Amino acid sequence: MDIAGGKFVITGGASLIGSHVADHLLAAGAGEVVLLDNFSLGTPEAVAHLAGDARARLVKGDILRVNELFDAFKGAAGVFSIAGFLTLPLSQNPSLGLAVNVEGQVNVFEACRYAGVRKVVFSSSIAAYGEPQGEGLIDETAPANLAGYQPGSMLYSCSKLIGEALCRLYTHKHGIEAVALRYSTVYGERQHYRGVNALAIIESYDRVRAGQPPVLPGDGSEVHDYIHVADVARANVMAMASEHSGVFNVATGVETTVKRIAEIVLDLCDSALQPVYRDDPEAVKATASRSLRLSREKIRAAIGWEPQVSVEDGIARLIGWIREQERGA
Repeated sequence: MDIAGGKFVITGGASLIGSHVADHLLAAGAGEVVLLDNFSLGTPEAVAHLAGDARARLVKGDILRVNELFDAFKGAAGVFSIAGFLTLPLSQNPSLGLAVNVEGQVNVFEACRYAGVRKVVFSSSIAAYGEPQGEGLIDETAPANLAGYQPGSMLYSCSKLIGEALCRLYTHKHGIEAVALRYSTVYGERQHYRGVNALAIIESYDRVRAGQPPVLPGDGSEVHDYIHVADVARANVMAMASEHSGVFNVATGVETTVKRIAEIVLDLCDSALQPVYRDDPEAVKATASRSLRLSREKIRAAIGWEPQVSVEDGIARLIGWIREQERGA
């Protein structure tokens, strides 16, 4: 699919990922980008920098109101289905969270079918795998292992698996091409305070800025695959432009401990503070293991995507952005 000149809709357009997808679409020459958001989690400020581009249009709308999707999707070549509840807000409000993540995704596909949209890129998650089993490489054929998850995390994982199943169903029954992208831990500029694992980055920075040491769980050896939002946005646009469908990991393939994250933040802040280790029994957790080896071979082979931003450079960019916001305020 050609991006240049086309119309594309982003549900959750005023979110961290949605706003960066819009940036990449416009840079690729998209003719019109509709950013649909109900602003319950996203904010207009996240896309305020697009106000001067006549091709970008911010529309207040809700994926639970399918009529609003019908209007927004008219004439669109593709839809980026990003709107959804993350683990933390879903665990706090499961009724609404499940409605958004399941019924809302049905509405997206129904509106696509009605409007003749050719392709959907769905924001899934590596939470679909559950807890890693052993230390082997995790590719898209790995089965889900959700038995050890906290209830909120399990509900989130199941909602993403349902979304992926809807992708396959609507491809099979209605010919709508669909790609499900399983993100690892997404962070970056325009970061919010709702991501369970990415939250450690900005919480550590906030504490160091206040003269307090970062607080880490366990002994700091818990690992995650931290991926910068610019790499995620680029994967979305490349997936839309490609002729491929299916499920793909969007990850760096690099295991980074939470201790290393704290070290990067401390170095960037030129701080001599040392982390303290303390578990919070009330904390909402998703995957929290000492091994997380995610394969990115399938997406590299299919569409040529590979990550470009290292975790060190990405955190430097995030902290630089936070400091710019503080100076502006």
